[in-house]
Amino acid sequence: MTSIASSNTPSNNASINPDIKSIILVRKIKADGTDCQKCQDVIDQMAKNDQLKYLDRIVAADERDETSEGFMIATKYNVSRAPFFLVEYKDGSNQIFTVYLKFVKEILELETDKKAELKDTLTSMADNLDFI
Repeated sequence: MTSIASSNTPSNNASINPDIKSIILVRKIKADGTDCQKCQDVIDQMAKNDQLKYLDRIVAADERDETSEGFMIATKYNVSRAPFFLVEYKDGSNQIFTVYLKFVKEILELETDKKAELKDTLTSMADNLDFI
C-alpha cells in the first residue's frame, strides 16, 4: 500500500500539456479516520505506473471536517464521489475527472487497456461508490 501525504513538490505536468497549471487528486478520509479503499487503490495504481509525479498535490476530503481542503473543492465543483482529479488550466478554466483511466487517457495522454477502462467507468457508476 502506498501512502502519500499532501505535497507541494512541483509536478511534471508541463511536459504533458503546457496549458495545465496544476493537477490535484482529491482522496476521501472516512468518518472513522480510515482512507477510502478506492482512493487508496487509485494512489497505489498511480505509484505502480510512476504517475504520481504528474500530481501537484493530493488533498483529503475528510468526512470529519467539512472545512478540509478536499471537501471544499468537492463542494465548489459539485463532486459527490472520491477519488477525483481537478485539472486547473493557466487560462483559469478547470476540468474534473471522476474516472481514473479517463484522466490517464485524456490528461496524461497514456494508453489504457480498453477492458480496464470500461470496468473503471462502470465501477464509477456503481451504487457502492465512496460518496463525499
